[in-house]
Amino acid sequence: MSVTSRYRMAWESFWSEAPEGQGAVFWDAEPMLTAGRHLAHFEPHLVDPGLPMIDLGCGNGTQTRYLAERFGHVVGADLSAAALDHARRADPAGRAVYWQLDATDKAEAQTLHAELGDANVYVRGVLHQCEPDDRQPLADALATLLGDRGRAFLVEPSQESKTILRDLAQGPEGPPAKLAPVLRHGLTPGAAPDEAVPEHLRAAGLSVLASGELPLISTEYTGDGTRIELPSAWVVAGRGR
Repeated sequence: MSVTSRYRMAWESFWSEAPEGQGAVFWDAEPMLTAGRHLAHFEPHLVDPGLPMIDLGCGNGTQTRYLAERFGHVVGADLSAAALDHARRADPAGRAVYWQLDATDKAEAQTLHAELGDANVYVRGVLHQCEPDDRQPLADALATLLGDRGRAFLVEPSQESKTILRDLAQGPEGPPAKLAPVLRHGLTPGAAPDEAVPEHLRAAGLSVLASGELPLISTEYTGDGTRIELPSAWVVAGRGR
């Protein structure tokens, strides 16, 4: 299967209209507040740090470039061609490779695995954006990308974050400037149930090796100058122990 045309078009439209530059969209926070914090939990579980690292759902590549400073072969993968155009323009030195991927399509995941072999995969806030029928195929594709030796790190906002975003959107002044395009394009942050991530991973044949909680940092602020942080949970997954 593959994602619906509506979903694909929503992301293409969003990224086609998105401004250039790090921090220009809602979730594009500084790497030291995002991937940098996540690696402290992810790296101890890597069986082989020398495997390729895939930033799945890389968007404009801010975290991808950070990962490329720390791993030898990094691939930024995204559904949206427009997002990958942003990522390539922001990476003129070519520190990473960029690959258009529908991560719900088993055949596309198999093609990328055939190209790279087993890989470690970093996933930040992708599954919670998926439509319900796409979540298990995405987890299955993730298992394909990992193979036998890879490990995955997923961090996803909790259902509580949906309430926070709804309250922001319904405030007297309307949604914050960087949240408004997300909602306008019909994207659905915080839609997955809290238990969905480990359940889908286990159904894909993966084991949850570690888990915890960390806030997902945004680039947006409330009217009183407080940075918006979304409650989230992370898991490390792979085959075996």
